[in-house]
Amino acid sequence: MIRKFLLAFLTLYQKFFSLFGHGSCRYYPSCSEYARWQFEKNSLIKAFYFSFIRILRCNQLFEGGIDYPVVNKLSCKNKKDKLSMIKYWYVPKGNGRYYLIKNFSKGLSC
Repeated sequence: MIRKFLLAFLTLYQKFFSLFGHGSCRYYPSCSEYARWQFEKNSLIKAFYFSFIRILRCNQLFEGGIDYPVVNKLSCKNKKDKLSMIKYWYVPKGNGRYYLIKNFSKGLSC
């Protein structure tokens, strides 16, 4: 329930600031999108921690660039539906950890 509330809050935040044309995040994906991915794939504590650290780094003292979320394990929640859409790609980082990259095209999933 908390996770759904936070994801809804992030959606409202993203829609509200897109009305003003603010796209000033130094990273890709943006900090709000990064937080959304963290809350979808990690525990709440890890998601808060990694999102907080990311927001602290989003300033002139850090270079910015591409910074994908890292998750510890693969998950496929809907194993029965073989034709569901792929939402994220998991790119191995090492030691059982994966970069989480959003899919922008259509495809099939597990």
